[in-house]
Amino acid sequence: QAFSQFVKAKEVPAAARCSAGGEGVRWRCCWQAFEELSGIHRHVALHHAGDIGQQAGRADAERQAGLTAKEAAAGVSPPSGLAPAGNADRLTEPSSHGTPEISCTLPDTSHVSQDDLTSKVGEVLLYYCYCEVKDPEKLCAWQKALCQHLHLTGKVRVASEGINGTVGGSKVATSLYIEVMLSQPLFKDILCQEDFKSSAGGAHCFPDLRVGVFKEIVPMGIDPKIVSYKETGTHLSPQEFHREVEQYLSQASQGQSNTILLDCRNFYESKIGHFQGCLAPDIRKFSYFPSYVDENLELFKDKRVLMYCTGGIRCERGSAYLRSKAVCREVYQLKGGIHKYLEEFPDGFYRGKLFVFDERYAICSNEDIISACRYCGALWDQYKLCSSQHCRQLVLTCSSCRSKGLTACCPVCQEKELKVTSRASGETLKEECECTRKRPRVPIEQVSQRTLD
Repeated sequence: QAFSQFVKAKEVPAAARCSAGGEGVRWRCCWQAFEELSGIHRHVALHHAGDIGQQAGRADAERQAGLTAKEAAAGVSPPSGLAPAGNADRLTEPSSHGTPEISCTLPDTSHVSQDDLTSKVGEVLLYYCYCEVKDPEKLCAWQKALCQHLHLTGKVRVASEGINGTVGGSKVATSLYIEVMLSQPLFKDILCQEDFKSSAGGAHCFPDLRVGVFKEIVPMGIDPKIVSYKETGTHLSPQEFHREVEQYLSQASQGQSNTILLDCRNFYESKIGHFQGCLAPDIRKFSYFPSYVDENLELFKDKRVLMYCTGGIRCERGSAYLRSKAVCREVYQLKGGIHKYLEEFPDGFYRGKLFVFDERYAICSNEDIISACRYCGALWDQYKLCSSQHCRQLVLTCSSCRSKGLTACCPVCQEKELKVTSRASGETLKEECECTRKRPRVPIEQVSQRTLD
C-alpha cells in the first residue's frame, strides 16, 4: 500500500502532461521522466525503499493511534505489550511472556545528505546477539526495512535464539545502524557498542542484502534446544587470551602443555591466518565441527581448551557442544574473536590474514604471508573463486600461475572447465568439486612440534 501510494504521488496530472515534458510522460521522480509503469516501479524499488519504509511506519503508527483512540472511547484497554502511538516508553515494556517487544521504528535520516548515506567510503560491521526472540519474522522484516532505509548490504540471520549480521555501508549509515540496534528494546542490556566489530569497506563489499529467518544464527546443524548458547565456555578478554596463549606456547615448546589452542573455523580460513601453535581442524564448514569433536574425544580428554573464531559467534555454540561431552577439564573462548584480538594485538600471536565472508575475502593486520600458491608453492594469500563455472571452491593461485591459465582449484577442475563449453545440453555438473572427496571430512589432528614451528 505504501509503495502504491508513493508511485501515485509521482503521477503527472493528465492536463499537465504536455507541458511536463512530453505527451507520453506519466510519472516524474528524481528529475527523471517515466512512460511505463514498470519503469517507475523499478526506479522506486531501487532508490526509494527507505522512503517507503518510513511511510509505511508512519501509516502503521497512525493506524495504531486510531485504534487506541477508538478503544479508549469504548473503554477497552490495548492488548498487553502493544504500545500506543507516541508513547516511546511503552516500547521497552516486556511482553506478557517476559520477552521485550520488538520496536519497528526507523531512524530519522532527514538531516543526512544522500551522498553521505550512500558514500562508498565506509565500513563493514560484524556482530551477533544471543537472546530470546518471540517473533523472528517481525524482527526479520524490521531488519530488512532498516538496512534498506540506510542503504546497507550484507547478510543478517534471525532466529528464535537471536541475530547475527555482517553489513556494509557508509560510516554515517553504519553509525546510525549501531545507534538503532542499541536502542532496540529486544537487545537492551545484552548488546553493547563493543559487540560491533568494524573494518574498512562499505556496501560494495556485498553483492546484495540478504535477511532471513533460520533455525540457528550460526549453522552448526544442532538444534539450539539440544545445545544452547546458555551453556557456553568461559569468555576471555583479548588481554586474558593473549596471556593464556603466551603461557601455552611457552609450556608446549618444552613438551609440558595440557592445553589445546583450538581454531573453530574452516580449513580455508585457517590456511591464510591462525594463532601460532593452534590445532586447526580440516573441516569445510562449521556444521562438520560436531562430528570432528565426536571423532576426537580422546584428544580433548582432561585438557584445557582455548577456542577462537572470527568474531566469537562460532565459539558460543562450539564451546557449548564441547562442554556437553564432559571430557575437557576447562573450556575457554576468545570474546569478540580474532577481530577484537587484532584491535589490541596487531602484532601478537595471530599471524597472517583474517578471512572474511564478503568480496574482500581477507583483511590484514600484519605483513606475514603463511600460505602458498596451489600450483607453484610461492607465498600467496589472496583467494579467488575457482574458474570452473560449476565449482564454488576458493583457490590460492599466484599472478604468475594465473597468467598461465592455472585458475582452477585443482587439476580435476582445470580439466573439467575445458569441457564445460562443449558439454551436451541438459547435462548437469556437481556444484562441489570432485577433489573434495580426497579431503578427509573428520581428520584426527595432533599438535606436533612442526605445528608449533
